[in-house]
Amino acid sequence: MWQGRFITAKKQGRWEYVARARGIRAAVIVAIDDDEQLILVEQYRVPLGRACLELPAGLVGDESEDEAVEIAAARELEEETGYRAGRVESLGEYFSSPGMVSESFTLVRAHDLVRAGEGGGVEGEGITVHRVKLAAVPDFVADCRARGMAIDVKLLLVLAQSLLA
Repeated sequence: MWQGRFITAKKQGRWEYVARARGIRAAVIVAIDDDEQLILVEQYRVPLGRACLELPAGLVGDESEDEAVEIAAARELEEETGYRAGRVESLGEYFSSPGMVSESFTLVRAHDLVRAGEGGGVEGEGITVHRVKLAAVPDFVADCRARGMAIDVKLLLVLAQSLLA
């Protein structure tokens, strides 16, 4: 139906959905440092019209078709947060909204973090980095939500225990 640089709108029978263009994939990174601090990012998201609190993430294959997920995840983590991972481990492929988007993401765990820079993303991304004690994540998320910030669904990974208690 329509294709841009990064997404494609498709129709199959009565189903309309969105897909990533050119085989691009995504990596979402769970980064917890030696002090049990979870690394989160805050970034303005145009589709939402407001800032969103998220796990660090980025595209895989947007620059090189044969890029490994772990390589892209390590690059994106350092670019967005300023943290370099000594090791990156894949935790599997997941689909965020399978009723309307065919995109999947690979969840990765970043280990052995070292602060290597300021982060903030590439020019114009305006990423704010947050380090939050794991035990304080539910309260931090609630505070962000109360201030009008959107909360990415992937944060349910670290919120599940508090939500189901």
